Amino acid sequence: MTRSSTTRRRFLAALGAAGLGGLTGCTGIGALSNDSDVPTATPRSPPSGPADTAATVRPAPAQAASGLSPDTWIYNEGFPGPQLRVPEGDVLEVELANGLPRETTVHWHGVPVANPMDGVPGVTQQPAGPGESFTYRFRAEPAGTYFFHSHVGLQLDRGLLAPLIVEESDPHVEYDREYTVVLDDYLDGAPQPLYEGTDSGGRGPGMGGGGPGMGGMMGDRRPPYAALLANGRPPNDPQRLDVREGQRVRVRFINASSATYFRVRLGGHPMTVTHADGRPVDPVAVDSFRFGAGERYDVVVDATNPGTWELLATALNGRESPARALLSYDGGTSAPVSPSATGRELSYGDLVARTPIDGLDGSPDRTFDLTLSAGQSGWLIDGQAYPDADPLRIREGEHVRVTMRNRSPVVHPMHLHGHFFQVGNAVKDTVVVPGHMGTVTFDFLADNPGNWLFHCHNLYHLESGMARLIQYVE
Repeated sequence: MTRSSTTRRRFLAALGAAGLGGLTGCTGIGALSNDSDVPTATPRSPPSGPADTAATVRPAPAQAASGLSPDTWIYNEGFPGPQLRVPEGDVLEVELANGLPRETTVHWHGVPVANPMDGVPGVTQQPAGPGESFTYRFRAEPAGTYFFHSHVGLQLDRGLLAPLIVEESDPHVEYDREYTVVLDDYLDGAPQPLYEGTDSGGRGPGMGGGGPGMGGMMGDRRPPYAALLANGRPPNDPQRLDVREGQRVRVRFINASSATYFRVRLGGHPMTVTHADGRPVDPVAVDSFRFGAGERYDVVVDATNPGTWELLATALNGRESPARALLSYDGGTSAPVSPSATGRELSYGDLVARTPIDGLDGSPDRTFDLTLSAGQSGWLIDGQAYPDADPLRIREGEHVRVTMRNRSPVVHPMHLHGHFFQVGNAVKDTVVVPGHMGTVTFDFLADNPGNWLFHCHNLYHLESGMARLIQYVE
C-alpha cells in the first residue's frame, strides 16, 4: 500500500475553487419460536495455516500535508485508502493496527467471510481500541470488485474506505487496461448524526439506536458535503484515465459513499456492464447506470472515439457538482466533451448472472415480508429501530426469500452481510429499494452460519435504526 498522491495544495485549491417481532413480517413458512434461549448455530472457522497474502491496514487521522480536513481519518495515508489486490483463492491475512483516538473495525463489504471476520462491533467482534490491533483472516473468494471500510458509528464518512480487488484467474471478458473508480461524498468536518436519538460514537453494532423526535424524517437529509469525489479528487481537479485507441478498458466502479445515490455517464462511449457487485453477468451495453451506496459495477469501454471525454457521477439525491474523471486518449489535452443526457440506462432486469446461486430451485423454506419506513423512532424495518429490534431467525441450508416494501419517499440500498442473494436474474449483495412503495424481492441460500447484519447502506439511515440481525439457529 502506498501513499495517496493528492497534495495539500492541490486538494485545498481544488475544493476552494469548487425473535418474533423480527418474524412479524414472516408469511408463516417455517416460522420459528420466539424463545430467546433458542440455541444459535456455530459459525464456520476462518482458514488455518499460513497466509498466502498479508497486509497491514493502518487507520489514522489525516496529516496536514495531505490537504485533507483534520477531521478526516484515512487508511495508510491514502484517501481513499490504497487498493488491496489479491488472487482468487488466496488466504488473506490483514492486521488492523489502530492509530485512531477511537475504537474501530474493518468490514469486508461483499466478501462472504466467516462470521468472526465480518467486522461488526458487538455482533462479530470487539472493536480494536486506540493502539490495539486485530487480525482478519479469510479466503479471498469469489473473484470480484469489493471494498473495505470501518463499521463503527459514522467513521465511514470520515474517509475510512478502500477498494479490495479479488483477481479472477479466467475473466469472462477480454480487456487491455484496467482502472478502479471509487466514488465518495466528502465531508470537510467531523460527521454528526442527522436525526435526534443517534450517537456518532457508535453505540451498538455499527450504529446508534433510534430515538424520539425524528420530525422531518420523511424528507430525508444529507450532510453538508464539500464535494463529490472520484478517486479522492474533486470535480475541478479530475483524474485522467489514459487510454490508447483500440484498447478495451475495464473500469471497476465502487459507490463507497455514505449517503449518495449516483448516476454514472461517460461521454462519447457506451459502457458494457460485465459485473454487478463483483459477480459476472452477461455483458449488456448501456449509456448510464444508477447505483446506491455499497453497490459496484464493472464495465468495459471500447476506446474507438479519440478525444477527451468526461466521466460524470451525479448525485440523484443531492445538489453537489458531479464527481468527475476524464477518459483521455494518448495523454491528449483537448477540451473535455460531456456525456449526453439521453440514452439507455441500466436496470436490474438487464442483469443476467453467469453463475446463479445453487439451491434456490422451487419454493422457499422461509419468507420474510418487511416494510421499510420512517417514524418518530428512526428509520424502521417493520416498525422497529435497531438495536431494539427482533432478529430474523433462519436455519442452515434453508432457501430464504425476503420481500421489502418501501413506504418512504427515498431509496434504501439494502446490504446483506455474509451472503450473495439473487434478485431477478442477478446475483448481488446490495440492492436499491425505490421510494414511494417500491418493492424488491431477493432469495438467498443460508450457507454461512452466524449473526449477520442486514441494513440500509445509507450510513445515516443505518445509524438511526434501519437494520436487523439475520440469526442462524439450531
